[in-house]
Formats: sequence, structure tokens, C-alpha cells
Amino acid sequence: MSSQSSTIDFLVEQIHKAGEIRYRKMFGEYALYCNEKVVAFVCDDQLFIKPTSISNEFLDDSHLAPAYPGSKNYYRVPEDKWDDSDWLTDFVRQTAQVLPLPKPKKKH
Repeated sequence: MSSQSSTIDFLVEQIHKAGEIRYRKMFGEYALYCNEKVVAFVCDDQLFIKPTSISNEFLDDSHLAPAYPGSKNYYRVPEDKWDDSDWLTDFVRQTAQVLPLPKPKKKH
């Protein structure tokens, strides 16, 4: 099952103050970027944030789950937290701050 565009639109609106937010559709699902860093995935209309050193300040390990079959675990954000824009924005902003910048793509 793929995610609905209305889900990604809602989440982007909720976190737009976290930094430069964009998303990319991949295989019917979405990667969420904050300041050019992949911070989360939206799969099956669920939000999964990358685990980092600050994750446990927002969610405990009981929220760890694979975003898609065969993936590593990410923090699945409960839907009741989606309406808390300040909380969600902080989680995304702080996650982006501790993630490394993506490696430059090699030119062939």
C-alpha cells in the first residue's frame, strides 16, 4: 500500500518551521528532507523518523519499527503526535542537526 499525497502534505505543513523541508516520492512512498538531509520516511501513511542520538528525548524504543519490509528500524511517530506541530518540528529539526550531510555524488 502506498502513502497518500494528502498525508505528506499534512506532515510538511506541520514541520515547515523545522528548516528547508522537501520530499521525494520513491516507490509510492516518500523520503522527507530537512536542510537536504533525509530525516524521515512516510510509508503506508505512517511517519518514521531516523534514529539518532536525540531520538530518545522524543520517543522511547518501544516505537522502533521497520519503515518497510526489510528496512532497519526507525521511530514510528504515533498519529496522535502529528497534530502537535511544535513537538514534531523540534523532533525533525533536532534530528537534522545531528545527522551528517549526505556524501556528494560521484560524477561518472
